[in-house]
Amino acid sequence: MTQTTEAPVAVAESRKRPRIHRAWFVAGVTFVTIIGAAAFRSLPGLLIDPLNQEFGWSRGTIGAAVSVNLALYGLTAPFAAALMDRFGIRRVVAVALTVIAVGSGLTVWMTAAWQLLLCWGLLVGLGSGSMALAFAATVTNRWFTERRGLVSGILTAASASGQLIFLPVLSWLVETHEWRPAAVTVSLAALAVVPFVWLLLRDHPADVGLKPYGAKEFVPKPAPVQGAARRTVTVLLSAIRTGPFWLLAGTFAICGASTNGLIQTHFVPAAHDHHMPVTAAASLLAVIGVFDVVGTIASGWFTDRFEPRRLLAVYYALRGVSLLFLPILLAPSVHPPMLFFIVFYGLDWVATVPPTLALCREHYGDDSAIVFGWVLASHQVGAALVAFLGGVARDVFGEYDVVWYASGALCAVAALMALVIRRRTTSPAPTAA
Repeated sequence: MTQTTEAPVAVAESRKRPRIHRAWFVAGVTFVTIIGAAAFRSLPGLLIDPLNQEFGWSRGTIGAAVSVNLALYGLTAPFAAALMDRFGIRRVVAVALTVIAVGSGLTVWMTAAWQLLLCWGLLVGLGSGSMALAFAATVTNRWFTERRGLVSGILTAASASGQLIFLPVLSWLVETHEWRPAAVTVSLAALAVVPFVWLLLRDHPADVGLKPYGAKEFVPKPAPVQGAARRTVTVLLSAIRTGPFWLLAGTFAICGASTNGLIQTHFVPAAHDHHMPVTAAASLLAVIGVFDVVGTIASGWFTDRFEPRRLLAVYYALRGVSLLFLPILLAPSVHPPMLFFIVFYGLDWVATVPPTLALCREHYGDDSAIVFGWVLASHQVGAALVAFLGGVARDVFGEYDVVWYASGALCAVAALMALVIRRRTTSPAPTAA
């Protein structure tokens, strides 16, 4: 009798269960949100020459503002991850996008270099830090038990997709209407995403009565974590006593130095030094974004199947080799060897993120999103240093060659560091808040 009553109930529940898990819709919303916020990451490299020409500011001065932006992008990330545990993902991301919009919008009235540091460096840096990869890590950890590598790869690729969408538009605006309309476009793009986030994003699977994707048991929503700043620092103090943290932070600092700080900030002006049109150089960066999407998603798939340490070593080694060839490839026009570099480099742009995330989860468990936030901080500190030093090197030497060679050598160091990271055989215990 019991069996006959339970069978129809089970059939009814299976019919009510959606074919596509809600986690994939949340991942989709996160993807689109990161795309919308990617506009601010597409602009710095396009501003260097226009600001230098209009205000007479040196490339080092402009690079300093970009450095502040990149450093805050990283240093804010771990605190943002803790704030998401305290106030929820929706609130933190909505406020962050609003701050980005305000900071970018105010730049159109600036007349002094300190205002560039305040608006683009401080405000956009703080807002973008809360929209950093820690956001993607938090969504992945909460909503997925299986396919985490693939999802982290897809969400990481969202930034490259945004670059693909916005770079050609922003470069055209800078070339034909000067830089201010481009800054306004960034501001409007950030604001447009706010209602999308507020209406469609959900903080936890338990909010809609679901298990995380791939989970065998229902996971109740944890209570808001008090003392977000204290927890962030506590997790850091615990992590810095472990060797893997320093190796992950060191490799990721080199990753930032050789991507955001180097190519994203200085590729367009470096190509322009060789008389390549700004729109052509920006289009090449957009093509990097195309292949970055492919490479990052593929990296996520590989991370679910292969040893992440070896993947990191291969990625950094290949990136270093490609950068050593770049000085001889820059020319007034786009030619096949340059296209080969763009494709090759694009596949490796942020392919390092899924295996780095996997290693953070392996070693730090429930605290992995915050630990990854600190690792991301090192990424952005490395990016900030090269964004500034690259501009200084250009002012001193009149060219960028020394920067390309030094970055290639650093990538070789990162490949060796990745191989040294030890494997963990036991599950890590969460750090007390």
